[in-house]
Amino acid sequence: MSVNETKKITEYRLAKDLFTRGKNIIISPEAQEMKKFIQHGNTTVFDHCLAVAKFSLLYAYFFEKTLKIEFDKDSLVRGALLHDYFLYDWHIKGKAEGLHGFSHPRTALKNAERDFELNEIERDIIAKHMFPLTLRLPSFRETVLVTLADKWCAIAEMLRIDISSYLIHRVNFNIALANGEFELGETAGNLVSDAS
Repeated sequence: MSVNETKKITEYRLAKDLFTRGKNIIISPEAQEMKKFIQHGNTTVFDHCLAVAKFSLLYAYFFEKTLKIEFDKDSLVRGALLHDYFLYDWHIKGKAEGLHGFSHPRTALKNAERDFELNEIERDIIAKHMFPLTLRLPSFRETVLVTLADKWCAIAEMLRIDISSYLIHRVNFNIALANGEFELGETAGNLVSDAS
């Protein structure tokens, strides 16, 4: 098996895991609003949050395997999906309550608490993912992973490096299936039935 084949299997499993753990957020009309706003480069906020969730999961699997550190992966994914749930175009002056880099975690948390039921870990991830810029220390290991993944994804997106197009495609495909936007033929259905 080649390196590329191994990568595709990993990407498929990550997409499936991410969609399973975050489905109620991903398919919600509220989260779909994030597709209207650009985050870094030409990446939407929605796609950025998916990428951050992907890399947060990768880090969690790595640390669980190598250091035997356990993570609440459901909270990790949900917090990552909502970490930038600020719902405005931060490129337009005056849209943020203060400087976007400092203020958007509060706005994202307020919006997420309004639209979703959150636990303590998810709140911490959303509120503190901008450490060290905001000087609010993460209280959970899941927050640290999302913070690291967020920085990596932001750099890759600003440099226009494709780090998650396969995962984003799979998740958007599953959203379309969940919304009944099209039906699968028998052959195609067998190929993707595990993903939904």
